[in-house]
Amino acid sequence: MEKNMTYEKAVQRLEQIVKQIESGEMDIDSLTARLKEAKTLVEFCKEKLTNVEAEVKKCLDL
Repeated sequence: MEKNMTYEKAVQRLEQIVKQIESGEMDIDSLTARLKEAKTLVEFCKEKLTNVEAEVKKCLDL
């Protein structure tokens, strides 16, 4: 995953991976690599959303 990954870029990459998988033209080695990448991206997105939620709650509590 690139160093300056944003939530939007991660979601776009996940969409690309889904399209690749749905095409059915991927070999098993590529599929495994894309699934691992997707897992990392999903974890990244979850962490970003959790952090944003915490920041919003913090702002609302002021």
